[in-house]
Amino acid sequence: MGLKILQQSKSQKQKAEAYLLFAKAADMGNLKAMEKMADALLFGNFGTQNITAAIQLYESLAKEGSYKAQNALGFLSSYGIGMEYNQAKALIYYTFGSAGGSMMSQMILGYRYLSGINVLQNCEVALNHYKKVADYIADKLEKSEGIPVEKVRLTERPENLSSNSEILDWDIYQYYKFLAERGDVQIQVSLGQLHLIGRKGLDQDYFKALYYFLKAAKAGSANAMAFIGKMYLEGNAAAPQNNATAFKYFSMAASKGNAIGLHGLGLLYFHGKGVPVNYAEALKYFQKAAEKGWPNAQFQLGFMYYSGSGVWKDYKLAFKYFYLASQSGQPLAIYYLAKMYATGTGVLRSCRTAVELYKGVCELGHWAEKFLTAYFAYKDGDIDSSLVQYALLAEMGYEVAQSNSAFILESKKAKILEKEKMYPMALLLWNRAAIQGNAFARVKLGDYHYYGYGTKKDHQRAATHYSIAADKHRSAQAMFNLAYMYEHGLGITKNIHLARRLYDLAARTSPDAHIPVFFARVKLETVHLLRDILFCNFTVRWKWMNVAHTLGPHWDLFVIGLIVAVLVFLLRRRYG
Repeated sequence: MGLKILQQSKSQKQKAEAYLLFAKAADMGNLKAMEKMADALLFGNFGTQNITAAIQLYESLAKEGSYKAQNALGFLSSYGIGMEYNQAKALIYYTFGSAGGSMMSQMILGYRYLSGINVLQNCEVALNHYKKVADYIADKLEKSEGIPVEKVRLTERPENLSSNSEILDWDIYQYYKFLAERGDVQIQVSLGQLHLIGRKGLDQDYFKALYYFLKAAKAGSANAMAFIGKMYLEGNAAAPQNNATAFKYFSMAASKGNAIGLHGLGLLYFHGKGVPVNYAEALKYFQKAAEKGWPNAQFQLGFMYYSGSGVWKDYKLAFKYFYLASQSGQPLAIYYLAKMYATGTGVLRSCRTAVELYKGVCELGHWAEKFLTAYFAYKDGDIDSSLVQYALLAEMGYEVAQSNSAFILESKKAKILEKEKMYPMALLLWNRAAIQGNAFARVKLGDYHYYGYGTKKDHQRAATHYSIAADKHRSAQAMFNLAYMYEHGLGITKNIHLARRLYDLAARTSPDAHIPVFFARVKLETVHLLRDILFCNFTVRWKWMNVAHTLGPHWDLFVIGLIVAVLVFLLRRRYG
């Protein structure tokens, strides 16, 4: 009963009812209810977060063989949250968890073996773990189309998270509703799609989706007709499964040349829903939809050639269509591509490529929903709850969660970790995110080594990280920092020409860099002009005139201040 209420709940009051039922069932010794209560205490889903109570419950559950509890204890040990920081213990818990059937533990072990985190790097072992999770997710995706959850990057909008395009602001949603009621067909279809799958922070609501699609279909929208057909084909509370109605709407959309409608008709003929199975007709419709660039139709064509359904098996053609669909993020196409790379079917076997593709499929699991709950917890000021959720996702290998966790730790607003542990843990997470290609994280690594946050000061390593961010990711911030280091010879050989070039490159790469680069260049040129005047041909005579000795260690800041003062004076003279 509790699970049913939780699944259908839309308000906090309904969720509270579900957790009261879980609490009653847990008191009677129901293990699943106890797991739900432990999760609620850990993540702060119901009432106040209580990590100590959660650990006590998890430990008693682990003794009973609960794989969910073993996974949770592994996670808490790996961060030292409420428990001793112990990676060896974490690995044991994860191993027991994966053996018991925990998909999260499987995914964590896959990521650890892929990256060599506290284990020897081993692609084949990582492949084995990721494949098990991907098989589980692909099975669910085949039953219902999975949509990735919005992953908000806290690093991009630390001051104004409410303007995030990943989550639809309430005022904007009201404005869209107003436009939809006024007859804006495009907005009607968009709102229908958002409610159909529950995206951008909106609840999944089939009745609202059907309402908007019907309005748009009456106005002649082929997309809306196709989506109504899809709703009736799959069946839900608002549109009960009906092949005849699905055929009617798909035909209406297809007659207008709509790719989703053509794909829908292909599905009906392929599976024999309301019409006899006809692979030739299915192939014809899938080809038409694929030519229009619809990724689901490209996947279906790939699947027909891969499985030999109504056509001769052709792995080269299957690979071509799977690859095309994967470029639009079609999850099952990515899954089958991974399968082909893992077994060397129709393509040269590549463990690394297979693992990376499987990892992408694994990240579509239901656990990705924590991205939304973690974001809303952060927005509401519940930092500890947000951090625990992001940290768990980070442990599973999500790059966005790694940078978000590091960002929260760096702010030192969290209370669940000791202050002195925050910078070293943030450094670890920035490093994992940087390895996965996050440019911002790479610059952060440079900053941490430059200033000695969570590690010893090491200008040489800082310069290495800035160089990677500048060369690989074209980061203007990294270019500017590297230019400064070349200018002053910090960790690298002093090179004024290279400093000038990097400052200019930073200004060309990002408009935001123009003003800092201007002042840095003016300072650099002024200082070197002064040095040329003071030291040219008078080296011995003027030896005593050491700028740093005369003006102190921060003489360059003094020069910048002087330049700004002169510029202000000249501008006032001109416009005064």
